[in-house]
Amino acid sequence: QVQLVESGGGLVQAGGSLRLRCAASRGISKINSMAWYRQAPGKQREWVAEISGDSIDYADFVTGRFTVSRDNAKTTIYLQMSSLKPEDTAVYFCNRARSGSIWYPWGQGTQVTVSS
Repeated sequence: QVQLVESGGGLVQAGGSLRLRCAASRGISKINSMAWYRQAPGKQREWVAEISGDSIDYADFVTGRFTVSRDNAKTTIYLQMSSLKPEDTAVYFCNRARSGSIWYPWGQGTQVTVSS
């Protein structure tokens, strides 16, 4: 069974940066497509960004501030977050891209907290 592991979250001041990491501990040998999602307290999980093949896409609320990338071995994807805002505070998860057909089991996510 696929197991996704997110890491890299933390507490940062507004305007700061963090780099999140997503890796599959088992079940996926190469990551061709994957997306980042986030869930803030009391809110529904929302799509943030994704890399699918050579295509990259972002939600409007992170465009210009976040960058998604993948390592050359296609075993890890990253989310570089800059100019962070308090409203970016959420637990961040990785999972299938929007074009995918099957959801992987959700990982624990990584908490990002942005203080004002």
